Amino acid sequence: MGGFDGAAGYGGRPGDADAVLAGLDPEQRAVATALHGPVCVLAGAGTGKTRAITHRIAYGVRSGVFQPQQVLAVTFTARAAGEMRGRLRQLGAEGVQARTFHSAALRQLQYFWPRAVGGEVPRLLERKVQLVAEAAGRTGLRVQRTELRDLTSEIEWAKVTQIVPDDYPVAVLKAGRDAPRDPAEIARVYATYEQTKRDRNVIDFEDVLLLTAAILEDRPEIAERVRGQYRHFTVDEYQDVSPLQQRLLDQWTGGGEDAGLCVVGDASQTIYSFTGATPDYLLNFRTKHPGATVVKLVRDYRSTPQVVHLANGLLGQARGEAARHRLELVSQREAGPEPLYAEYPDEPTEAETTAHRIKELLDRGPGNGGCRASEIAVLFRTNGQSEVYEQALADLGISYQLKGAERFFERPEVREAGLLLRGAARAASDPLTADAPDLASQVRAVLATRGFTPTAPAGSGAVRERWESLAALVRLAEEFEAGRRAAGEETDLAAYVAELDGRAAAQHAPAVEGVTLASLHAAKGLEWDAVFLVGLSEGTLPIIYAKTDEQLEEERRLLYVGVTRARVHLSLSWALSRSPGGRASRKPSRFLDGLRPGSSGSGSRGGAGGGRGGVEGGGERSAGRRAPRGPVKCRVCDRTLTEAVERKLRRCEGCPSSMDEGLYERLREWRARQAKKQGAPAYVVFTDATLMAIAEDVPASTGELSLISGVGAMKLDKYGAAVLSLCAGEEPEEDQAVEADDLPAEAADDPA
Repeated sequence: MGGFDGAAGYGGRPGDADAVLAGLDPEQRAVATALHGPVCVLAGAGTGKTRAITHRIAYGVRSGVFQPQQVLAVTFTARAAGEMRGRLRQLGAEGVQARTFHSAALRQLQYFWPRAVGGEVPRLLERKVQLVAEAAGRTGLRVQRTELRDLTSEIEWAKVTQIVPDDYPVAVLKAGRDAPRDPAEIARVYATYEQTKRDRNVIDFEDVLLLTAAILEDRPEIAERVRGQYRHFTVDEYQDVSPLQQRLLDQWTGGGEDAGLCVVGDASQTIYSFTGATPDYLLNFRTKHPGATVVKLVRDYRSTPQVVHLANGLLGQARGEAARHRLELVSQREAGPEPLYAEYPDEPTEAETTAHRIKELLDRGPGNGGCRASEIAVLFRTNGQSEVYEQALADLGISYQLKGAERFFERPEVREAGLLLRGAARAASDPLTADAPDLASQVRAVLATRGFTPTAPAGSGAVRERWESLAALVRLAEEFEAGRRAAGEETDLAAYVAELDGRAAAQHAPAVEGVTLASLHAAKGLEWDAVFLVGLSEGTLPIIYAKTDEQLEEERRLLYVGVTRARVHLSLSWALSRSPGGRASRKPSRFLDGLRPGSSGSGSRGGAGGGRGGVEGGGERSAGRRAPRGPVKCRVCDRTLTEAVERKLRRCEGCPSSMDEGLYERLREWRARQAKKQGAPAYVVFTDATLMAIAEDVPASTGELSLISGVGAMKLDKYGAAVLSLCAGEEPEEDQAVEADDLPAEAADDPA
């Protein structure tokens, strides 16, 4: 069946398979060696999920368990698929297919359509907006140009959730979705759009999945051929799978327990529900596959303990089904600077100050606590927020790139540079490179003929962008040569050109030297040394359109994704008004309550409370929170703990407890009195799990108490003395009691 897989055979190299496992941590190694049966990898941000699953595939191939042409790795973006192909190539797993859902489905549809349906495959509609506009006109609906995108998105949502036009009005009501127009009108446009496609014999991207799934369902012999071809499936970002994609996946695998299916995801990073994505398939994977191997990755290699602690605190306040399955990350990096919080009088001031702070990082440089431009990002909720930051950076002469621009290897200057480098590599004696002492010098010499200079040109226009592209090729040459030298391998211009060709085929572009401006959605899957999260005010994050509890929780997860993009430096800021002199009516995002200095908020579990003090207008304060410790192991059986409650207690749920029951009851009684005084739920003081941890460890000093998860700096100052008195068998000094009659009804009735 070479016509539709295009992969070469591979015999495996069992002798050196174990080399693939070198450098993996215990959990990543567990993923890599789980080669049989359904496997579910719950992978937190920065925990090396791509490393784990690519090493799993490579280990399977090199040990001879997997045949590369029988492996299909599926992800959601061409960039992610390209990165995966590049890593697999480096690991010696050539021939493995790594594609997006749509790319894999389209290849199968094109191959099987002639025998399943007959004739040629309908033409693929690259952009559906124009046809939606035409369908709206045919139904007599006048649609503004700005409304077309929303109308198109609604049709896409309906298709990926498998809702036909007639059912759309009821479905949108049931989903609690805010339709951009009257649902009955949208249903008519949707029906007309579908009919117009049929009349013109064209299909859209959702049809690719629908038709492929339908062929596999209707033609068992074709389904068996696909399952015979692909026996091992890996699905990345499984929390973002839509019902339509899951339907196709079930057809690919056959849905049985013996399916070689491995999924990886994190419910806390579900940020595409508005497009039809749902974490339900990830959360219910073990229910559907009772015998599945489940591995949790919680060691965060990306971010400092300070960034990880903030991320954990943010999720600690989350609610809903996804929050129940949250992963508490454990940083594996050295301590770094505390996250900064900044409040500004207006948006231009926020943008200008952010640009100046970026310039300070650039001026200091990587070796002095600063960063390169390509390692800095400004992230915002909506694309409309970018303009003021573009202007602020341009005013300081700082180069930037907007995420979602033209692909690197498709830029004219990069294509031209590739041709020149390829010609120089083929020449037996090229005068341009004859005197160059190393690879990077040869690349500089060749690119100098097209305007590359050692120093960047002034400004931030097209000339600067062209120079940045060429500079990225030079840096890649330096990194490539250093890597080959470290491996004891020789390198030359021909080897470098081959590396460029491989990256171009995989769309694995080098970093361009410019500050990244991107929406939080576009930042998913990326990371930088320094991240500036801007515009964090109510109405923007959470967005004003988020009404339901689930919509609000998705906004919280969006902020979590933003926080976890940062490796070292993290800044969170908001403006009190839109324009200078405007009314300062905005408030910081509710998601920062209990996290930023001077704020309070319920549900800030796991020591999420911020440091003392407030944030003044235009000022900045550190989060002032201690860094968490490294991996937590059970005090009884020494197993690494991953569940939040187990990590708090420092023992497995099933291991015997050493809790002082009397102390635990005294702590609960004291907590009830404190909650009564404050007119707040008992868990706002301390959760049951924190009280249990205290009663098990029985701290004798402030330092020992501060090491207990759930006792942050703010709570230590407020309650530390009283808790230590109770632990010593003494009664704490109590403030004057407050009668229940003086409290709100819900506090007086609190059963805690």
